[in-house]
Amino acid sequence: MAVELLKAGGSAVDAALGANALLSLIEPHMCGPGGDLFALVWEPTQRCLHGLNASGRAAVDLDLESLRGRLHSAATIPMHSPYAMTVPGAVRGWQALHERFGRLPLADIYAPVIAHATHGVEIGPATAAWWGHCAAAVLSSELGPLAQGFKQVFTRDGVAPVAGTRFCNPALGATYARIAARGFDDFYQAELAAQLCTYLAACDSPFTAADFAAARAEWVTPITTRYRGYDVYELPPNGQGLAVLQMLNMLETLPLTGGAPDSHDYWHAFIETKKLAFEDRARFYADPAYSDVPIAALADKAYAAQRMASVGLRANQAPRAGAPGIALGDTTYLTVADESGMMVSLIQSIFQGFGCGLASPALGFALQCRGAGFTLEADLPNSYAPGKRPFHTIIPAMVMRDGAPYMAFGVMGGDVQPQGQVQVLVNHLDFGMDIQAAGAAPRMRHDGLNNPSQARESDGGVVLHEAGFSSELLAALEARGHDLQPATHPVLHFMGGYQCIRRTAAGWEAASEPRFDGCALGY
Repeated sequence: MAVELLKAGGSAVDAALGANALLSLIEPHMCGPGGDLFALVWEPTQRCLHGLNASGRAAVDLDLESLRGRLHSAATIPMHSPYAMTVPGAVRGWQALHERFGRLPLADIYAPVIAHATHGVEIGPATAAWWGHCAAAVLSSELGPLAQGFKQVFTRDGVAPVAGTRFCNPALGATYARIAARGFDDFYQAELAAQLCTYLAACDSPFTAADFAAARAEWVTPITTRYRGYDVYELPPNGQGLAVLQMLNMLETLPLTGGAPDSHDYWHAFIETKKLAFEDRARFYADPAYSDVPIAALADKAYAAQRMASVGLRANQAPRAGAPGIALGDTTYLTVADESGMMVSLIQSIFQGFGCGLASPALGFALQCRGAGFTLEADLPNSYAPGKRPFHTIIPAMVMRDGAPYMAFGVMGGDVQPQGQVQVLVNHLDFGMDIQAAGAAPRMRHDGLNNPSQARESDGGVVLHEAGFSSELLAALEARGHDLQPATHPVLHFMGGYQCIRRTAAGWEAASEPRFDGCALGY
Protein backbone atom coordinates (compact mmCIF):
# COMPACT_ATOMS: atom_id res chain seq x y z
CA MET A 1 0.00 0.00 0.00
CA ALA A 2 2.85 2.39 0.81
CA VAL A 3 4.25 1.89 -2.69
CA GLU A 4 0.86 2.73 -4.23
CA LEU A 5 0.72 5.96 -2.23
CA LEU A 6 4.19 6.88 -3.50
CA LYS A 7 3.07 6.16 -7.07
CA ALA A 8 0.07 8.45 -6.50
CA GLY A 9 2.40 11.34 -5.72
CA GLY A 10 2.52 10.98 -1.98
CA SER A 11 5.58 11.78 0.10
CA ALA A 12 7.50 9.24 2.15
CA VAL A 13 5.51 10.51 5.14
CA ASP A 14 2.18 9.91 3.37
CA ALA A 15 3.29 6.37 2.56
CA ALA A 16 4.44 5.79 6.15
CA LEU A 17 1.11 7.00 7.53
CA GLY A 18 -0.81 4.73 5.18
CA ALA A 19 1.36 1.74 6.04
CA ASN A 20 1.02 2.45 9.76
CA ALA A 21 -2.76 2.57 9.43
CA LEU A 22 -2.88 -0.73 7.56
CA LEU A 23 -0.59 -2.36 10.12
CA SER A 24 -3.04 -1.34 12.84
CA LEU A 25 -5.55 -3.58 11.07
CA ILE A 26 -3.15 -6.45 10.31
CA GLU A 27 -1.16 -6.33 13.57
CA PRO A 28 -3.57 -4.82 16.13
CA HIS A 29 -1.75 -6.49 19.00
CA MET A 30 1.24 -4.26 18.27
CA CYS A 31 0.07 -0.87 17.06
CA GLY A 32 -2.86 1.39 16.32
CA PRO A 33 -4.55 4.69 17.20
CA GLY A 34 -4.48 3.69 20.88
CA GLY A 35 -0.66 3.78 21.06
CA ASP A 36 2.32 6.11 20.80
CA LEU A 37 4.69 7.08 18.00
CA PHE A 38 8.26 8.27 17.49
CA ALA A 39 9.83 9.26 14.18
CA LEU A 40 12.92 10.62 12.49
CA VAL A 41 12.44 12.39 9.15
CA TRP A 42 15.17 13.52 6.77
CA GLU A 43 13.90 16.50 4.77
CA PRO A 44 16.10 16.80 1.66
CA THR A 45 15.21 20.34 0.58
CA GLN A 46 16.45 21.96 3.80
CA ARG A 47 18.83 19.04 4.46
CA CYS A 48 17.54 18.71 8.01
CA LEU A 49 16.86 15.75 10.28
CA HIS A 50 13.69 16.19 12.33
CA GLY A 51 12.74 14.23 15.44
CA LEU A 52 9.19 13.68 16.67
CA ASN A 53 8.09 12.48 20.11
CA ALA A 54 4.39 11.61 20.10
CA SER A 55 4.17 9.74 23.39
CA GLY A 56 1.21 10.13 25.72
CA ARG A 57 0.93 11.28 29.29
CA ALA A 58 -0.53 10.08 32.56
CA ALA A 59 -3.92 11.31 33.79
CA VAL A 60 -3.73 14.83 35.22
CA ASP A 61 -6.18 14.18 38.06
CA LEU A 62 -4.54 11.06 39.51
CA ASP A 63 -1.52 11.50 41.77
CA LEU A 64 0.92 8.84 42.96
CA GLU A 65 -0.72 8.19 46.32
CA SER A 66 -4.17 7.88 44.75
CA LEU A 67 -2.80 5.50 42.14
CA ARG A 68 -1.17 3.37 44.83
CA GLY A 69 -4.51 3.23 46.61
CA ARG A 70 -6.32 2.06 43.50
CA LEU A 71 -3.69 -0.61 43.02
CA HIS A 72 -3.96 -1.78 46.63
CA SER A 73 -0.23 -1.20 47.26
CA ALA A 74 0.94 -3.35 44.33
CA ALA A 75 4.67 -3.07 43.63
CA THR A 76 4.17 -2.26 39.94
CA ILE A 77 1.37 -1.13 37.65
CA PRO A 78 -0.32 -4.22 36.14
CA MET A 79 -0.03 -4.33 32.36
CA HIS A 80 -3.64 -5.45 31.92
CA SER A 81 -5.50 -2.76 33.83
CA PRO A 82 -7.07 0.67 33.22
CA TYR A 83 -4.19 2.20 35.20
CA ALA A 84 -1.51 1.06 32.76
CA MET A 85 -2.90 3.33 30.06
CA THR A 86 -1.53 6.70 29.04
CA VAL A 87 -3.25 9.09 26.63
CA PRO A 88 -2.58 7.79 23.09
CA GLY A 89 -0.08 10.01 21.30
CA ALA A 90 0.06 8.32 17.89
CA VAL A 91 -2.78 10.27 16.31
CA ARG A 92 -1.16 13.57 17.32
CA GLY A 93 2.05 12.21 15.81
CA TRP A 94 0.30 11.40 12.53
CA GLN A 95 -1.14 14.90 12.55
CA ALA A 96 2.25 16.56 13.10
CA LEU A 97 3.87 14.50 10.35
CA HIS A 98 1.09 15.08 7.85
CA GLU A 99 0.84 18.81 8.46
CA ARG A 100 4.58 19.27 7.98
CA PHE A 101 5.47 16.75 5.26
CA GLY A 102 2.27 15.35 3.76
CA ARG A 103 1.12 15.88 0.18
CA LEU A 104 -1.97 13.72 -0.19
CA PRO A 105 -5.35 14.33 1.47
CA LEU A 106 -6.21 12.05 4.39
CA ALA A 107 -9.06 10.51 2.42
CA ASP A 108 -6.55 9.13 -0.10
CA ILE A 109 -4.11 7.95 2.56
CA TYR A 110 -6.74 6.09 4.59
CA ALA A 111 -8.93 4.77 1.74
CA PRO A 112 -7.07 1.43 1.50
CA VAL A 113 -7.25 0.62 5.22
CA ILE A 114 -10.94 1.59 5.32
CA ALA A 115 -11.66 -0.81 2.45
CA HIS A 116 -9.54 -3.62 3.90
CA ALA A 117 -11.13 -3.22 7.34
CA THR A 118 -14.52 -3.85 5.76
CA HIS A 119 -13.58 -6.68 3.39
CA GLY A 120 -10.92 -8.28 5.57
CA VAL A 121 -7.22 -9.10 5.47
CA GLU A 122 -5.48 -12.46 5.54
CA ILE A 123 -3.45 -13.11 8.69
CA GLY A 124 0.15 -14.29 8.26
CA PRO A 125 1.70 -17.16 10.24
CA ALA A 126 4.01 -15.18 12.51
CA THR A 127 1.29 -12.62 13.19
CA ALA A 128 -1.19 -15.39 14.03
CA ALA A 129 1.23 -16.89 16.55
CA TRP A 130 1.69 -13.51 18.26
CA TRP A 131 -2.04 -12.73 18.11
CA GLY A 132 -3.00 -16.01 19.74
CA HIS A 133 -0.40 -15.72 22.49
CA CYS A 134 -1.31 -12.11 23.32
CA ALA A 135 -5.06 -12.73 23.18
CA ALA A 136 -4.74 -15.63 25.61
CA ALA A 137 -2.82 -13.38 28.01
CA VAL A 138 -5.55 -10.71 27.93
CA LEU A 139 -8.41 -13.16 28.34
CA SER A 140 -6.71 -14.92 31.27
CA SER A 141 -5.80 -11.66 33.03
CA GLU A 142 -7.55 -10.04 35.97
CA LEU A 143 -9.48 -7.70 33.66
CA GLY A 144 -12.50 -10.00 33.86
CA PRO A 145 -15.60 -8.30 32.39
CA LEU A 146 -13.46 -5.36 31.19
CA ALA A 147 -11.96 -7.68 28.56
CA GLN A 148 -15.32 -8.16 26.80
CA GLY A 149 -14.69 -5.30 24.39
CA PHE A 150 -11.34 -6.79 23.46
CA LYS A 151 -12.90 -10.23 23.04
CA GLN A 152 -15.58 -8.83 20.74
CA VAL A 153 -13.16 -6.92 18.49
CA PHE A 154 -10.15 -9.21 18.25
CA THR A 155 -11.45 -12.75 18.67
CA ARG A 156 -14.34 -14.85 17.50
CA ASP A 157 -15.97 -16.15 20.67
CA GLY A 158 -12.63 -16.00 22.45
CA VAL A 159 -10.61 -17.66 19.68
CA ALA A 160 -7.89 -15.66 17.92
CA PRO A 161 -7.70 -15.87 14.10
CA VAL A 162 -5.35 -18.53 12.76
CA ALA A 163 -2.93 -18.16 9.88
CA GLY A 164 -4.62 -17.86 6.51
CA THR A 165 -8.00 -16.76 7.85
CA ARG A 166 -9.59 -13.44 6.99
CA PHE A 167 -10.03 -10.81 9.68
CA CYS A 168 -12.44 -7.88 9.40
CA ASN A 169 -12.64 -4.84 11.67
CA PRO A 170 -15.29 -2.45 10.33
CA ALA A 171 -15.21 -0.40 13.54
CA LEU A 172 -11.56 0.45 12.92
CA GLY A 173 -12.40 1.35 9.34
CA ALA A 174 -15.10 3.71 10.62
CA THR A 175 -12.58 5.33 12.99
CA TYR A 176 -10.20 6.06 10.11
CA ALA A 177 -13.09 7.25 7.95
CA ARG A 178 -14.07 9.76 10.61
CA ILE A 179 -10.47 10.99 10.97
CA ALA A 180 -10.24 11.35 7.18
CA ALA A 181 -13.47 13.35 7.08
CA ARG A 182 -13.16 15.41 10.27
CA GLY A 183 -9.41 15.62 10.85
CA PHE A 184 -7.11 14.38 13.59
CA ASP A 185 -8.57 16.74 16.23
CA ASP A 186 -11.75 14.65 16.27
CA PHE A 187 -9.78 11.96 18.11
CA TYR A 188 -8.88 14.32 20.95
CA GLN A 189 -11.53 17.00 21.10
CA ALA A 190 -14.72 15.86 19.37
CA GLU A 191 -16.84 12.79 18.74
CA LEU A 192 -14.11 10.13 18.81
CA ALA A 193 -12.76 11.61 22.03
CA ALA A 194 -16.23 11.63 23.56
CA GLN A 195 -16.76 7.96 22.66
CA LEU A 196 -13.38 7.03 24.12
CA CYS A 197 -13.97 8.90 27.35
CA THR A 198 -17.44 7.39 27.80
CA TYR A 199 -15.96 3.92 27.33
CA LEU A 200 -13.04 4.63 29.70
CA ALA A 201 -15.35 5.98 32.42
CA ALA A 202 -17.20 2.65 32.36
CA CYS A 203 -13.84 0.90 32.87
CA ASP A 204 -12.97 2.91 36.01
CA SER A 205 -10.24 4.70 34.11
CA PRO A 206 -8.95 8.00 35.53
CA PHE A 207 -8.71 9.65 32.10
CA THR A 208 -11.05 12.50 31.20
CA ALA A 209 -11.85 14.68 28.21
CA ALA A 210 -9.36 17.24 29.54
CA ASP A 211 -6.54 14.67 29.31
CA PHE A 212 -7.34 13.99 25.65
CA ALA A 213 -7.74 17.68 24.79
CA ALA A 214 -4.28 18.40 26.24
CA ALA A 215 -2.51 15.71 24.17
CA ARG A 216 0.32 17.02 22.00
CA ALA A 217 3.28 15.82 19.97
CA GLU A 218 6.66 17.51 20.20
CA TRP A 219 9.34 18.13 17.60
CA VAL A 220 12.63 17.39 19.34
CA THR A 221 16.33 17.57 18.50
CA PRO A 222 17.79 14.13 17.77
CA ILE A 223 20.82 12.97 19.77
CA THR A 224 23.87 11.47 18.12
CA THR A 225 27.26 9.86 18.40
CA ARG A 226 29.91 9.08 15.79
CA TYR A 227 30.75 5.41 15.34
CA ARG A 228 33.51 4.32 12.94
CA GLY A 229 33.00 7.52 10.92
CA TYR A 230 29.19 7.26 10.77
CA ASP A 231 26.81 9.51 12.71
CA VAL A 232 24.12 7.46 14.43
CA TYR A 233 21.00 9.41 15.40
CA GLU A 234 18.38 8.52 17.99
CA LEU A 235 15.63 10.41 19.83
CA PRO A 236 16.29 11.69 23.36
CA PRO A 237 14.53 10.32 26.46
CA ASN A 238 11.83 9.53 27.50
CA GLY A 239 12.87 6.80 25.04
CA GLN A 240 15.87 4.46 25.23
CA GLY A 241 17.73 5.48 22.07
CA LEU A 242 20.51 6.86 24.27
CA ALA A 243 21.35 3.25 25.24
CA VAL A 244 22.32 2.56 21.61
CA LEU A 245 24.71 5.51 21.63
CA GLN A 246 26.20 4.44 24.96
CA MET A 247 26.77 0.87 23.79
CA LEU A 248 28.34 2.02 20.53
CA ASN A 249 30.66 4.41 22.35
CA MET A 250 31.88 1.59 24.56
CA LEU A 251 32.26 -0.90 21.71
CA GLU A 252 34.17 1.64 19.63
CA THR A 253 37.06 1.32 22.10
CA LEU A 254 37.57 -2.24 20.80
CA PRO A 255 39.28 -3.11 17.47
CA LEU A 256 36.27 -4.87 15.91
CA THR A 257 36.84 -3.73 12.32
CA GLY A 258 38.09 -6.67 10.28
CA GLY A 259 37.20 -9.10 13.06
CA ALA A 260 34.78 -11.97 12.92
CA PRO A 261 31.10 -12.03 13.97
CA ASP A 262 31.77 -15.12 16.13
CA SER A 263 34.54 -13.44 18.14
CA HIS A 264 34.46 -14.48 21.81
CA ASP A 265 35.74 -11.07 22.88
CA TYR A 266 33.13 -9.20 20.87
CA TRP A 267 30.12 -11.07 22.22
CA HIS A 268 31.42 -10.86 25.78
CA ALA A 269 31.94 -7.11 25.36
CA PHE A 270 28.53 -6.72 23.76
CA ILE A 271 26.77 -8.37 26.70
CA GLU A 272 28.75 -6.38 29.25
CA THR A 273 28.21 -3.02 27.54
CA LYS A 274 24.50 -3.78 27.36
CA LYS A 275 24.45 -4.38 31.12
CA LEU A 276 26.23 -1.10 31.83
CA ALA A 277 24.10 0.97 29.45
CA PHE A 278 20.88 -0.54 30.82
CA GLU A 279 21.90 0.18 34.42
CA ASP A 280 22.31 3.83 33.40
CA ARG A 281 18.97 3.53 31.61
CA ALA A 282 17.29 2.39 34.82
CA ARG A 283 18.89 5.17 36.85
CA PHE A 284 18.63 8.19 34.55
CA TYR A 285 16.20 7.78 31.60
CA ALA A 286 12.85 9.52 32.10
CA ASP A 287 10.62 12.33 30.86
CA PRO A 288 13.02 15.32 30.58
CA ALA A 289 10.18 17.68 31.49
CA TYR A 290 10.21 16.17 34.98
CA SER A 291 13.85 15.15 35.40
CA ASP A 292 17.22 16.56 34.36
CA VAL A 293 18.43 13.66 32.19
CA PRO A 294 22.23 13.99 31.69
CA ILE A 295 22.15 13.12 27.98
CA ALA A 296 25.44 14.80 26.99
CA ALA A 297 27.32 13.28 29.92
CA LEU A 298 25.96 9.77 29.30
CA ALA A 299 26.79 9.99 25.57
CA ASP A 300 30.30 11.32 26.21
CA LYS A 301 33.19 9.30 24.75
CA ALA A 302 35.31 9.76 27.87
CA TYR A 303 32.49 8.42 30.03
CA ALA A 304 32.21 5.42 27.71
CA ALA A 305 35.92 4.72 28.09
CA GLN A 306 35.56 4.97 31.87
CA ARG A 307 32.67 2.50 31.84
CA MET A 308 34.50 0.17 29.46
CA ALA A 309 37.47 0.05 31.82
CA SER A 310 35.27 -1.84 34.28
CA VAL A 311 34.66 -4.69 31.80
CA GLY A 312 36.82 -7.65 32.72
CA LEU A 313 37.23 -11.14 31.36
CA ARG A 314 34.37 -12.48 33.49
CA ALA A 315 30.64 -11.69 33.36
CA ASN A 316 29.62 -8.92 35.74
CA GLN A 317 26.87 -10.37 37.93
CA ALA A 318 26.00 -7.09 39.68
CA PRO A 319 26.56 -4.08 37.41
CA ARG A 320 25.53 -0.67 38.65
CA ALA A 321 24.78 2.69 37.08
CA GLY A 322 27.77 4.92 36.48
CA ALA A 323 28.54 8.44 37.66
CA PRO A 324 28.55 10.65 34.56
CA GLY A 325 29.88 14.16 34.92
CA ILE A 326 26.73 15.85 36.17
CA ALA A 327 25.60 17.97 39.07
CA LEU A 328 23.59 16.28 41.43
CA GLY A 329 9.81 1.11 29.23
CA ASP A 330 5.08 -4.66 21.25
CA THR A 331 5.85 -2.60 18.41
CA THR A 332 5.64 -1.97 14.69
CA TYR A 333 8.57 -0.41 12.87
CA LEU A 334 8.59 0.84 9.27
CA THR A 335 10.80 2.98 7.07
CA VAL A 336 10.01 4.70 3.77
CA ALA A 337 12.03 6.74 1.26
CA ASP A 338 10.77 8.64 -1.78
CA GLU A 339 12.18 9.99 -5.03
CA SER A 340 12.93 13.40 -3.51
CA GLY A 341 15.31 11.79 -1.02
CA MET A 342 13.00 12.12 1.99
CA MET A 343 13.49 9.27 4.47
CA VAL A 344 11.19 8.34 7.34
CA SER A 345 12.15 6.11 10.26
CA LEU A 346 8.93 5.49 12.21
CA ILE A 347 8.06 3.27 15.13
CA GLN A 348 4.59 2.91 16.64
CA SER A 349 3.38 0.74 19.47
CA ILE A 350 0.78 -0.09 22.08
CA PHE A 351 3.54 -1.76 24.18
CA GLN A 352 2.62 -5.29 25.29
CA GLY A 353 0.32 -7.42 23.15
CA PHE A 354 -3.03 -5.61 22.85
CA GLY A 355 -1.86 -3.00 25.34
CA CYS A 356 -3.77 -2.77 28.59
CA GLY A 357 -6.49 -5.08 27.21
CA LEU A 358 -9.15 -2.39 26.86
CA ALA A 359 -10.82 -1.92 23.49
CA SER A 360 -14.05 -0.14 22.64
CA PRO A 361 -16.11 -2.28 20.22
CA ALA A 362 -17.36 0.92 18.60
CA LEU A 363 -13.84 2.12 17.72
CA GLY A 364 -11.96 -1.09 16.89
CA PHE A 365 -8.54 -0.59 18.48
CA ALA A 366 -6.77 -1.48 21.71
CA LEU A 367 -5.40 1.07 24.17
CA GLN A 368 -1.75 1.03 25.13
CA CYS A 369 -0.25 0.13 28.50
CA ARG A 370 2.75 2.46 28.49
CA GLY A 371 1.88 3.66 31.98
CA ALA A 372 3.17 0.32 33.27
CA GLY A 373 6.63 1.70 32.48
CA PHE A 374 6.43 4.08 35.45
CA THR A 375 7.87 3.14 38.82
CA LEU A 376 5.60 3.46 41.86
CA GLU A 377 8.58 4.43 44.01
CA ALA A 378 8.63 8.14 44.81
CA ASP A 379 11.35 10.67 43.97
CA LEU A 380 13.02 8.79 41.12
CA PRO A 381 13.45 10.09 37.56
CA ASN A 382 10.81 7.70 36.24
CA SER A 383 8.40 7.91 39.19
CA TYR A 384 4.73 8.19 38.28
CA ALA A 385 3.36 11.75 38.26
CA PRO A 386 0.18 13.32 36.83
CA GLY A 387 0.62 14.47 33.25
CA LYS A 388 4.04 12.83 32.93
CA ARG A 389 5.31 10.64 30.11
CA PRO A 390 6.66 7.22 31.16
CA PHE A 391 9.95 5.67 30.10
CA HIS A 392 9.56 4.33 26.57
CA THR A 393 11.18 1.45 24.72
CA ILE A 394 10.39 2.27 21.08
CA ILE A 395 13.24 3.88 19.15
CA PRO A 396 13.60 4.73 15.43
CA ALA A 397 17.14 5.25 14.14
CA MET A 398 18.92 7.02 11.31
CA VAL A 399 22.57 6.87 10.23
CA MET A 400 24.26 9.75 8.43
CA ARG A 401 27.60 9.94 6.64
CA ASP A 402 29.29 13.18 5.60
CA GLY A 403 26.11 15.12 6.36
CA ALA A 404 23.88 12.98 4.15
CA PRO A 405 21.47 10.17 5.07
CA TYR A 406 23.03 6.72 4.87
CA MET A 407 20.35 4.42 6.28
CA ALA A 408 17.07 4.49 8.18
CA PHE A 409 16.37 1.45 10.31
CA GLY A 410 14.85 0.06 13.47
CA VAL A 411 14.51 -3.16 15.42
CA MET A 412 11.21 -3.54 17.26
CA GLY A 413 10.85 -5.61 20.41
CA GLY A 414 10.95 -3.87 23.82
CA ASP A 415 14.32 -4.26 25.52
CA VAL A 416 15.61 -6.02 22.40
CA GLN A 417 15.59 -2.76 20.48
CA PRO A 418 18.91 -1.19 21.56
CA GLN A 419 20.58 -4.59 21.53
CA GLY A 420 19.25 -5.38 18.07
CA GLN A 421 20.20 -1.98 16.66
CA VAL A 422 23.77 -2.32 17.93
CA GLN A 423 24.10 -5.84 16.53
CA VAL A 424 22.85 -4.71 13.12
CA LEU A 425 25.26 -1.77 13.05
CA VAL A 426 28.25 -3.83 14.15
CA ASN A 427 27.39 -6.55 11.61
CA HIS A 428 27.22 -3.97 8.83
CA LEU A 429 29.87 -1.40 9.75
CA ASP A 430 32.42 -3.63 11.47
CA PHE A 431 31.94 -7.06 9.95
CA GLY A 432 31.06 -5.90 6.43
CA MET A 433 27.69 -7.62 6.03
CA ASP A 434 25.16 -6.14 3.63
CA ILE A 435 22.02 -4.73 5.25
CA GLN A 436 19.98 -7.89 4.72
CA ALA A 437 22.65 -10.20 6.13
CA ALA A 438 23.25 -7.78 9.01
CA GLY A 439 19.63 -8.24 10.11
CA ALA A 440 19.35 -11.94 9.34
CA ALA A 441 22.49 -12.95 11.27
CA PRO A 442 21.81 -14.85 14.53
CA ARG A 443 21.26 -12.60 17.53
CA MET A 444 21.81 -12.65 21.24
CA ARG A 445 19.67 -10.90 23.82
CA HIS A 446 20.51 -10.24 27.45
CA ASP A 447 17.53 -10.12 29.81
CA GLY A 448 17.27 -9.35 33.50
CA LEU A 449 18.87 -7.00 36.03
CA ASN A 450 17.41 -3.51 36.40
CA ASN A 451 14.90 -1.41 34.47
CA PRO A 452 13.29 2.03 34.81
CA SER A 453 10.23 0.59 36.59
CA GLN A 454 12.71 -0.47 39.32
CA ALA A 455 11.87 -4.15 38.89
CA ARG A 456 15.19 -5.94 39.40
CA GLU A 457 14.70 -9.34 37.84
CA SER A 458 17.73 -11.52 38.54
CA ASP A 459 21.40 -11.45 39.44
CA GLY A 460 23.50 -11.43 36.29
CA GLY A 461 20.56 -12.00 33.97
CA VAL A 462 20.35 -14.54 31.18
CA VAL A 463 21.67 -14.47 27.61
CA LEU A 464 19.25 -15.88 25.04
CA HIS A 465 20.83 -16.99 21.76
CA GLU A 466 19.44 -18.07 18.43
CA ALA A 467 20.57 -21.09 16.47
CA GLY A 468 23.59 -20.49 14.28
CA PHE A 469 26.27 -19.71 16.85
CA SER A 470 29.17 -22.13 17.10
CA SER A 471 29.37 -24.47 20.08
CA GLU A 472 32.89 -23.15 20.66
CA LEU A 473 31.62 -19.57 21.06
CA LEU A 474 28.79 -20.59 23.41
CA ALA A 475 31.17 -22.66 25.54
CA ALA A 476 33.63 -19.76 25.74
CA LEU A 477 30.90 -17.36 26.93
CA GLU A 478 29.69 -19.85 29.54
CA ALA A 479 33.28 -20.21 30.74
CA ARG A 480 33.31 -16.45 31.32
CA GLY A 481 30.29 -16.72 33.59
CA HIS A 482 27.37 -15.93 31.26
CA ASP A 483 24.12 -17.84 31.77
CA LEU A 484 23.21 -18.94 28.24
CA GLN A 485 19.86 -20.31 27.13
CA PRO A 486 18.68 -21.16 23.61
CA ALA A 487 15.90 -19.01 22.18
CA THR A 488 13.42 -21.62 21.04
CA HIS A 489 10.03 -19.86 21.22
CA PRO A 490 9.34 -17.28 18.46
CA VAL A 491 7.20 -15.14 20.78
CA LEU A 492 8.54 -15.69 24.30
CA HIS A 493 12.13 -15.49 23.06
CA PHE A 494 11.55 -12.72 20.52
CA MET A 495 14.74 -11.40 18.93
CA GLY A 496 13.35 -8.30 17.25
CA GLY A 497 11.75 -7.17 14.02
CA TYR A 498 14.17 -5.30 11.74
CA GLN A 499 13.54 -3.14 8.66
CA CYS A 500 16.04 -0.94 6.82
CA ILE A 501 16.47 1.33 3.81
CA ARG A 502 19.95 2.41 2.71
CA ARG A 503 20.85 5.20 0.29
CA THR A 504 23.37 4.14 -2.34
CA ALA A 505 25.02 5.84 -5.28
CA ALA A 506 22.60 3.95 -7.55
CA GLY A 507 19.47 4.73 -5.54
CA TRP A 508 18.00 2.68 -2.70
CA GLU A 509 18.35 -0.78 -1.23
CA ALA A 510 16.14 -2.27 1.46
CA ALA A 511 16.11 -5.15 3.91
CA SER A 512 13.41 -6.86 5.96
CA GLU A 513 13.27 -9.08 9.02
CA PRO A 514 13.14 -12.83 8.27
CA ARG A 515 11.83 -13.55 11.79
CA PHE A 516 8.54 -11.75 11.20
CA ASP A 517 5.86 -11.04 8.59
CA GLY A 518 7.71 -8.07 7.09
CA CYS A 519 8.75 -7.20 3.54
CA ALA A 520 10.86 -4.78 1.51
CA LEU A 521 9.20 -3.22 -1.56
CA GLY A 522 10.08 -0.62 -4.15
CA TYR A 523 9.34 0.42 -7.70
